[in-house]
Amino acid sequence: MSVDPLFQPYTLKHLTLKNRLMITSHEPAYPEDGMPKERYRAYHVERAKAGVALTMTAGSASVSRDSPPVFNNILAWKDEVVGWMRALTDECHDHDCAVMIQLTHLGRRTRWDKADWLPVVSASHEREPSHKAFPKKAEDWDIARIIEDYADAAERMKEAGLDGIEIQSYGHLMDQFWSPLTNDLDGPYGGSLDNRLRFTFDTLRAIRKKVGDDFIVGIRYTGDECLPGGLNKDEGMEISRRLKDSGMVDFLNVVRGHIDTDAGLTDLIPVQGMKSAAHLDFAGEIRAETNFPTFHAAKIQDVATARHAIASGKLDMVGMTRAHMADPHIVAKILRGEEERIRPCVGANYCLDRIYQGGMALCLHNPSTGRELEQPHEIPEAEEARRIVVIGAGPAGLEAARVAAERGHQVIVHEAANDPGGQVRLTALTPRRQEMISLIDWRFQECTRMGVTFHFNSFADEEMVRAESPDVVIVATGGLPHTEVLGEGNELVVSAWDILSGDVQPGLNVLVYDDAGDYAGLQAAEKIAGAGAKIEIMTRDRSFASEVMAMSLTPSMRELQKRDVTFTVTWRLDAVRREGNSLLATVGSDYGGVMRERQVDQVVVNHGTRPLDDIYFELRPGSSNLGEVDHEAFIDGRPQEVVRNAEGDYQLFRIGDAIAARNTHAAIYDALRLVTAL
Repeated sequence: MSVDPLFQPYTLKHLTLKNRLMITSHEPAYPEDGMPKERYRAYHVERAKAGVALTMTAGSASVSRDSPPVFNNILAWKDEVVGWMRALTDECHDHDCAVMIQLTHLGRRTRWDKADWLPVVSASHEREPSHKAFPKKAEDWDIARIIEDYADAAERMKEAGLDGIEIQSYGHLMDQFWSPLTNDLDGPYGGSLDNRLRFTFDTLRAIRKKVGDDFIVGIRYTGDECLPGGLNKDEGMEISRRLKDSGMVDFLNVVRGHIDTDAGLTDLIPVQGMKSAAHLDFAGEIRAETNFPTFHAAKIQDVATARHAIASGKLDMVGMTRAHMADPHIVAKILRGEEERIRPCVGANYCLDRIYQGGMALCLHNPSTGRELEQPHEIPEAEEARRIVVIGAGPAGLEAARVAAERGHQVIVHEAANDPGGQVRLTALTPRRQEMISLIDWRFQECTRMGVTFHFNSFADEEMVRAESPDVVIVATGGLPHTEVLGEGNELVVSAWDILSGDVQPGLNVLVYDDAGDYAGLQAAEKIAGAGAKIEIMTRDRSFASEVMAMSLTPSMRELQKRDVTFTVTWRLDAVRREGNSLLATVGSDYGGVMRERQVDQVVVNHGTRPLDDIYFELRPGSSNLGEVDHEAFIDGRPQEVVRNAEGDYQLFRIGDAIAARNTHAAIYDALRLVTAL
């Protein structure tokens, strides 16, 4: 029997990696005080235990004080990092998992008003669009200081017992020296390609002086900026050859593109609805040209693609980073012959989008990621099996059913529709968001495998639920669109759901009033614009689609900007009335004192949902807890023991949008932490 290409060992210098799967450097923003403490360690150890060969920490651990993180990164310039990194490394090593870290100076990709309020420094005064700071042009003493900072940080990582380091060179200071777009220095560090690479090779020499020749040093870099006037593919190939020939680099970790804008970042790290493995062939070209250890990751989200990357010789190690956020046990499941049970990454990018807005990385699909300390990935078996009825088979209801079945409970699900999915099924009707249905398919398959009983086309009422003799009832009925937000004319508007479902056809001249800022309004606008309509998207906020974060917004913007679409912010829809065959919309402002009118033929309102909670209130009097939740127990993962009605026959809870409009992650997380303790 042939060996799976993914499970062929790989030797990098003196280090033998047990398989070809790795987690590339990324910053989940879990550090505390700039240190990778218990939460950070638990995240990496979980994946090490499951069998990944190499985990790379820190998407950009900062080497200098004047490289302040714009989100919560590791501070590699502090001596105290050594102890924390040693603890993480030792525990991963206990599971035969190698550990590396990515080191960087952010250059202009930060802000001067962070941390110590030091000037941002780069190889020119050119501002990065994303972070907007105008940098100081580096002087000779800046360059000398930063080179020494890199070397000192590398020495700290060797002292901590790591297997190696990776220098970051895309969008950060290192390649700000490389690119003609961001380097207008005179003298030895500017001008020719030789000069623009001098900072890199001076830094590598300083690092080698501190860590020696045996320590593994690699570089993650762009081989093609894909920008007019920037580094092109030919120069990228030349840089690749020079890095190999220097004798100071042990592996190349290849990316393609630029990250100075939201759109550029999204092309480099593709999201939902974009091409999978978009840069794999390019990485393979660099490996073929250099015949040198080559790593790569960019939306390689399924095992088949990863296997192809190794088998075809395109890569030596393949990164499945976001995929391991969705399911940390990928390797273990493959080895157990359970590849079909891997929880798929759906590319929703909730993880990275949250980081870039100042939060910690969370997975839309897997709420245990980043919460390994509080919410383990392995569901514990219950001490006593109970009979649990779940009403609703959207993401919250399916997660409740899945977790309850994992715990050994008997589970019955009633769903009013023909199929599971709830709002996610509506979301997945948009072609570029169809991957979202995997959230549902995976849970439904898991539930079916464990024997959960499903009743579809079953509109549950109190009598039906009581007939099941439940010990616990969980209401996960979701919500319905709320459009009654106007002073006049609520009956004249339609909801975003009406458009997405096809119940209402798009008009020709449409006003979309998006007062929720979420995907529903954006997707409805895309569908209307795609039908050829003239459309205005209006919001009272300072920015439109405020709940759709930067990288996820990029594909939508590309669709909408091709069309006849106007974006209007800071205006509020007040009223709608008929005027002949048209509608007259009255528009006001929270800033006061102004009024405008719009003549259109359709008004679409997106104002979130209101709970579909009739069955909850119908069941409440017969419950022992009267629906009450002990929040302290809920947060701490302890059983719910509230008793407000000693005559009650069952405990009653509701989760997800059946409580209030939130998002898919919140709905799934509600279910997980409630049912894990039942």
